[in-house]
Amino acid sequence: MSSSSATTGNPLNDGANPIVFFDISMGGHAIGRVRMELFADVTPRTAENFRQLCTGEYRGANNKPIGYKGSPFHRVIKEFMIQGGDFVNGDGTGCQSIYGSKFDDENFKLKHDQPGLLSMANSGENANGCQFFITCAPADWLDDKHVVFGRVVDGMKVVRMVEAAAVGANNKPKLDVRISECGEM
Repeated sequence: MSSSSATTGNPLNDGANPIVFFDISMGGHAIGRVRMELFADVTPRTAENFRQLCTGEYRGANNKPIGYKGSPFHRVIKEFMIQGGDFVNGDGTGCQSIYGSKFDDENFKLKHDQPGLLSMANSGENANGCQFFITCAPADWLDDKHVVFGRVVDGMKVVRMVEAAAVGANNKPKLDVRISECGEM
């Protein structure tokens, strides 16, 4: 099943799947909001992990909210993807989920067949945590290796602004790109 076939019909959510958002800043300045539909109907565990990390519902050992607010986009590759979500270390090495440090690949029903898809970044099979990426182009070589669990429904222009950021070593943006606020609509 392609991701586009999972999203036919109403171009926005019919209310069955959660909608979450990121307000993104670059170089300390707000650049806009990205709204994303989470495919809870296809990938419920993965969608719930992401949703709770967006809302701050998930709490750490000290009962403090843990999640994406304030975390960076640490890797940007033009015409491929923008990657973020490492609120543990901020550099792509951190891994934490609402289910423990890692959780298994849920399924590979949806494919990386268009820009604007939300997918789990991982360090191999069954190694999902907090890191994610948003596709900037089709990326079929990632199919059956990374779980697609959502899509951008508004704010693709903001994604493109991040994609266009100048990068240095390890594809890290030269300007600080952060999720300044996040939550559920």
